[in-house]
Amino acid sequence: MPRVFFIAPHRPGRSPSQRFRFEQFVPYWEARGYAFTYGWSIDERDDRVLYRQGALAAKAKVYVNSWRRRSRLMDKLPGHDLIILQRETFMMPDIHFERKLAASGIPVIYDFDDALWIKHVSKGNRMLAWLKNPGKIDRLLPLADMVIAGNEFLADHARRYNPAVVTIPTVVDTSIYRPIAPEKPANDPLVIGWTGSSTTIQYLELAIPALRELKRKVPVPFRLRIISDVPLKVEGLDVEYRKWNKSSEVADLQDIDIGIMPMERDDWNKGKCAFKGIQYMAVGRPTVMENFGAGPSVIRHGVDGLLASSKEEWVAHLAQLLADADLRRRLGRAARTTIEERFSVQAWQDRYVQIFQELIGKKHK
Repeated sequence: MPRVFFIAPHRPGRSPSQRFRFEQFVPYWEARGYAFTYGWSIDERDDRVLYRQGALAAKAKVYVNSWRRRSRLMDKLPGHDLIILQRETFMMPDIHFERKLAASGIPVIYDFDDALWIKHVSKGNRMLAWLKNPGKIDRLLPLADMVIAGNEFLADHARRYNPAVVTIPTVVDTSIYRPIAPEKPANDPLVIGWTGSSTTIQYLELAIPALRELKRKVPVPFRLRIISDVPLKVEGLDVEYRKWNKSSEVADLQDIDIGIMPMERDDWNKGKCAFKGIQYMAVGRPTVMENFGAGPSVIRHGVDGLLASSKEEWVAHLAQLLADADLRRRLGRAARTTIEERFSVQAWQDRYVQIFQELIGKKHK
């Protein structure tokens, strides 16, 4: 039975990137005969400290604990046939542990889904920004036997340092993300939905002026649903806040009417994988995305969603969807088909197995 060692910063079930780029595939891969070991450097207690503002002494302890965990993980490498490293082994500038992985003789897959060569620091850790070295990824990429990138922008960067690069988008399990017709009173306002975290809610704020103008111009009543770990106060709009919860994340999307994914137009967001939009589309909801980054690689404008390049286009597209139930149904059905065919676990699970077999086969030659 081939054994795969998955190494990432966070424990299983914690990080969306790990959940959707790796963990949700595991049951299928296990059924195909693979066994998995998980290794992480940040546990639940450390996690509560890491993203808090200040707390420098406590964060120093997180560093020490993480170093010790990584050191112990290195002792577990023997007996494995493949290593999947996501992002980095340890959230520090050095690549000490990654070099050990590469020198182990076990094939290494390096997986990433953000433009990590661009410095991007959360509000809670601005005082520790010096620890993030945007040049680190460029030293990691050549160490891998295979690089898996979340979109073509990321893949193009990776190819500068490693010729063995495959693009695999961040996807959903369409047996879980399913379209369900919401049951709501006929007089209820339509729901425009957005999901995200405290680190991305700034992009929702970019859409607020368009939503306010939409309310002034369009007689169809609507409510903005914000699904997040933090609320957002918005004057002049009917806003419903639902605290994000893993157990309800799909149900909270299944009864929206329209999904939105605004974003800032910069290189960091070129590295994003349009995952919010993929979630909306998977539950069969018409989606408006910023016409930027990965958005045009997911949505075909007017076929399975809408792309907006300006405030005026955001207002026009949302007004069209609010006013036309048939358009919402048509785009929603086409969106679901797109996700099933191109952005689902079911569409990609065997491609991963093929990559595993190729790398493990090379090891045993």
